Amino acid sequence: MASTNASEHRRSGLRTIRKVAPYMWPPGNPGFRARVVAALAMLVLAKVISVATPVFYKGAVDALAGDGLSSEWMLAFGAISLTVIYGLARLMNIGFQQLRDVIFARVGQRALRSLALETFRHIHRLSMRYHITRKTGGLSRIIERGVKGVEFLLRFLLFSIGPLVLELLFIAIIFFVVFDVWYLATVVITIGLYIWFTFAVTEWRVKIRKIMNDQDTDANQKAIDSLLNFETVKYFGAEGREASRYDTAMAGYETAALRTSYSLAFLNFGQSLLITTGLVIVMVLAAMGVQRGDLTVGDFVMVNAYMIQITLPLNFLGTVYREIRQSLVDMGEMFDLLEQPQEVEDKPGAPALAINGGTIRFQDLVFGYEAARPILKGIDLEVPAGQTVAVVGPSGSGKSTIGRLLFRFYDVNDGALTIDGQDIRDITQDSLHAAIGVVPQDTVLFNDSIYYNIAYGRPDASRSEIEAAAKAAKIHDFIMALPEAYDTQVGERGLKLSGGEKQRVGIARTLLKNPPILLLDEATSALDTETEREIQESLRDMGQGRTVITIAHRLSTIADADRIVVLERGVIAEQGTHDELLAREGRYHHMWHRQLADEEDAETAAA
Repeated sequence: MASTNASEHRRSGLRTIRKVAPYMWPPGNPGFRARVVAALAMLVLAKVISVATPVFYKGAVDALAGDGLSSEWMLAFGAISLTVIYGLARLMNIGFQQLRDVIFARVGQRALRSLALETFRHIHRLSMRYHITRKTGGLSRIIERGVKGVEFLLRFLLFSIGPLVLELLFIAIIFFVVFDVWYLATVVITIGLYIWFTFAVTEWRVKIRKIMNDQDTDANQKAIDSLLNFETVKYFGAEGREASRYDTAMAGYETAALRTSYSLAFLNFGQSLLITTGLVIVMVLAAMGVQRGDLTVGDFVMVNAYMIQITLPLNFLGTVYREIRQSLVDMGEMFDLLEQPQEVEDKPGAPALAINGGTIRFQDLVFGYEAARPILKGIDLEVPAGQTVAVVGPSGSGKSTIGRLLFRFYDVNDGALTIDGQDIRDITQDSLHAAIGVVPQDTVLFNDSIYYNIAYGRPDASRSEIEAAAKAAKIHDFIMALPEAYDTQVGERGLKLSGGEKQRVGIARTLLKNPPILLLDEATSALDTETEREIQESLRDMGQGRTVITIAHRLSTIADADRIVVLERGVIAEQGTHDELLAREGRYHHMWHRQLADEEDAETAAA
């Protein structure tokens, strides 16, 4: 079972590397590819100089010792010259490494930016179904860790693992050619054992890291969820309860983090034991060669220099491999997110929606969020161009679902939904969204200025157009009375504004968008009666000349609609004008008089 999991981890890591590779070798961009080639050339030069450096060190030692076994050309240079050359070689090695980093920096940052942007766009393309089942805090954490993982991988996979492998290859050749096969065998066995031990223990640690990430995500979700519901927590005096939930999640994180620390200590000690053993064996072989007269003191020093040169990056390799492996886990979660399929997609070559009045038609429409539980069961309804049709009914009857299907947050299970005869599944989503303006029950604003939030309806609008939209929504005077006027910050989700003020900003934003089709999804049901009446007037004005679908809870707000449709249990129970439906004394008649009685009881109680 353990080997199967390790195999899955490796496959997942290879999948991630394959997905990152195109960002490091961007297609259709010869300039960036030239940078990658130049950076790799600098890498090879740096490693060639790095491997040659101990040779000059050996020559300086032999020249000082006057050892006749040393090469004539080394003795001819002299100890001082060789020492200077040794210093220059070290400097050139660092210089080429830094030049490599400078050349590659633009490629790395562009790859990071491209991947982050692709992830961001993909999240916005995912369906409503995905977003309502996914916790925002956990989603943001996955993206944050994934992007950081990409940055780490780009920095270290190319410029730590690659150079190390090249350096080990060069040193192995030197040990075989200059010394003998036993030096090479010792180095190869030491490195082999080191890599095996590092990989095996790191795979074990990756599982612990995965648990730690899950606990971290869980704690972060609880913290964000609690902060987003700050007022609710206060209303119910639940600060202690929320702190307890958060602490329970953090306790799980603490346990996993401790296991991570303990396993790291074991890994570090095991790596040191293997490297030190290999170093001692090679140094003993060199010392014996010097005693026999086969090697010079300079050779002994050179072997030591090469072993130290191997030891330092190998120790670093352990850390880098751990981080790369953990980064691959983090990135794997992000690529899982990128592979999340889009439930709603445009057909290849889909045309834009062509509006010719804005007639909306629901043709024997069937839909359910789950196949086993249909919400709408054969809805047949037409909303003529320029008319207002209100949809009413009890909770769970499918009113809001109609709005979500119109905006194509979901695709219908059966039947069709058309605008001016065009099935919305056959046109682009961008053109569909551009044609529909929505005023929801609770307008959510960005944590920015009032100006920004109104301009969100049409970012290229002029200031005069934005102010005209605010005047039409009857909020301009309120804005101008504020100390910072249109530059006033609205706070997180618009919490610095009242419900009525947020709704008016939302109306202004939709007016600025100027769509031919309007969807009012219980736009005033969360407001008090006086504010509702004021905003209802603005909504009526906004609906002039547009096709309007109003989803309503309070029947008094839709009495003047061209047609009222009563939904019940996913089917149309009755439809007609307000007067016609009252005259029938059916479901609408019952709902109307019950609401009137409730309002009278409320007024009496208030009096």
